[in-house]
Amino acid sequence: MTPDFLVTHSGGFHADELLSSVILTRLFPQAKIVRSRAPEWITPAADRVIYDVGGAYDAGLHIFDHHQRGAPLRDDGQPYSSFGLIWKHFGRDYLLAYGLPHAHVGPVHATFDAGFVLPVDLVDNGALSPAIAGPLSPLTLPVLLETLKPVFDDADPHADDRGFHAALAVARLFVEGRIAQIAAKLRAEAIVQQAIKDTGEGRVLELPAGMPFRPAIVRAGADHLLFVVHPRERDWCLTTIRRADEGFEVRADLPASWAGLTNADLEAVCGIKGASFCHNGRFVAAAKTREAVLAMADIAVSEHLAGTVRTAAE
Repeated sequence: MTPDFLVTHSGGFHADELLSSVILTRLFPQAKIVRSRAPEWITPAADRVIYDVGGAYDAGLHIFDHHQRGAPLRDDGQPYSSFGLIWKHFGRDYLLAYGLPHAHVGPVHATFDAGFVLPVDLVDNGALSPAIAGPLSPLTLPVLLETLKPVFDDADPHADDRGFHAALAVARLFVEGRIAQIAAKLRAEAIVQQAIKDTGEGRVLELPAGMPFRPAIVRAGADHLLFVVHPRERDWCLTTIRRADEGFEVRADLPASWAGLTNADLEAVCGIKGASFCHNGRFVAAAKTREAVLAMADIAVSEHLAGTVRTAAE
């Protein structure tokens, strides 16, 4: 279909129809957004997609509301918002239009649905409160988008529409940014897996650039790896590997004697010309050359293994 109109409700706006609009406007850039509750607009017709209004869900008629009795549920019983419905029916086409290869569409669609779409669905239906985030609740995406609504005493009759389109531009950045990150992780997966094979039983994984690496390391079962090195724009980075997705515990810390040192001070302590930085938290360090960063990595591995042996002996 090639609709002329994308119809959602007028008045105050929420994250679900804003994010739905992000998807639909990429797929149908020629279509005009109409914000209305007038019956002549929210009645299905061949020239429109209707979402978050209209009191019905019928993909064949291109109407995607979730406020009515008998509203659609996911297979696990969790509620859809209009965003979830639009993503279900249009998300794969959106990803292709975004430029993803066919092989990545399925995984990216599922990951984005679980980690981005579903939380919006739950918040919109009152099944999840942003308050669960505690002090961060005002910074959750649904709340932030709603801060772009006009204030109550803004008398401009176009204020709601103006706010909607301003919020739409912001929402687009978050959707596209999140999808770009998910897609990048898939691309990184293949690179990291090959690097793991090339490393063999070595303890230090060398990558051609900075990229997400922990998921691939975990999936490969490469428990022997302790550190990762890679080039940056002007130097080389040595970084630790976290034990879990949550928290900051790492497989091996960088040497305690390096903590917080830079340049000549760090060179003097570690004995490596070109060593340039170690974070005080000992989770990342840097050197001016590949040779220097690999030498630092070797020292870090040796100190960690020696400490492990001492601990076992005790």
